[in-house]
Amino acid sequence: MMKKSWVCTIVTQVSLCLSLYLVINLCQNQKPILRNGNDNIPMDIYFISVTGGVRPIEEQTLLLKQVEKVAKKFNARFVINVSELGEDDPLVQNATQHFPSTKTPWYSTRGLKGRGVNHYLEQFKFAHGSLDIIVVDTGLYEDASNGAGDRQSEWLIDTLKNSERTWCIAIGLHPLVACEDDATQTELKHELQSLHGVFLKYGVDAYISGQACNDNVEKRPVAKTKTGTARYKGPLITKVNQNLPYSMQNVNGFLLHKVSALEIVSYLVTLEGDVVQKIFLHQRGKEIM
Repeated sequence: MMKKSWVCTIVTQVSLCLSLYLVINLCQNQKPILRNGNDNIPMDIYFISVTGGVRPIEEQTLLLKQVEKVAKKFNARFVINVSELGEDDPLVQNATQHFPSTKTPWYSTRGLKGRGVNHYLEQFKFAHGSLDIIVVDTGLYEDASNGAGDRQSEWLIDTLKNSERTWCIAIGLHPLVACEDDATQTELKHELQSLHGVFLKYGVDAYISGQACNDNVEKRPVAKTKTGTARYKGPLITKVNQNLPYSMQNVNGFLLHKVSALEIVSYLVTLEGDVVQKIFLHQRGKEIM
């Protein structure tokens, strides 16, 4: 009788252990329930902006390697190339050789061949918000006689009116501010005043462009880089409601942007991979000056 009781006890304990093991494994295999209901939506978005054009091969290779490194580290969703060459830009053409695994898409300030226009909208979702990237052809406003700028502005207004975005960043080749010797740093280019008015009225948060004046580069001594350059080579950021491009340090590099439901932050990254400047563009509930 005692032997039978002892066997029953052992069987019961083994059964309990097996049951506990199964419960633990079933719980571990279940996916966590997220509040946003979709585990594919990131909490924030990272993307990179860079200026293309013709560069020495050593400089171009170093730039692409750093862009690839940063894109992989922060899981960048895309790269924006500020260039008038579009798909024909050497930087874009060579980028495919350095992005075989990440497949990071590249966009340009000129539309893809076959679109017929150089303005377009790309939308990206993240947890609790969304980002609109609007690329505009700023060259259309230099010649107002053909009406192409007006037609683009109509498209832009309609796009901005019908979007339910959290943030909107516009991108174009030309800076918004004037670069003449007798113009102040915050004076708008005459031909882009109407475009800036649309940005301001319909809530565009920031504008990324090519370089403006030398005044947008900080006058400070810097260490000589591996490529031997001592001036800023990279995209420019302008906060739309202030008409003022952020001053950039005298380095050769690119910008990493972080967008979340609460803020837009940009980082200036050198060709050596150093973050030398952090720029707060917007924070919810707090005005950035």
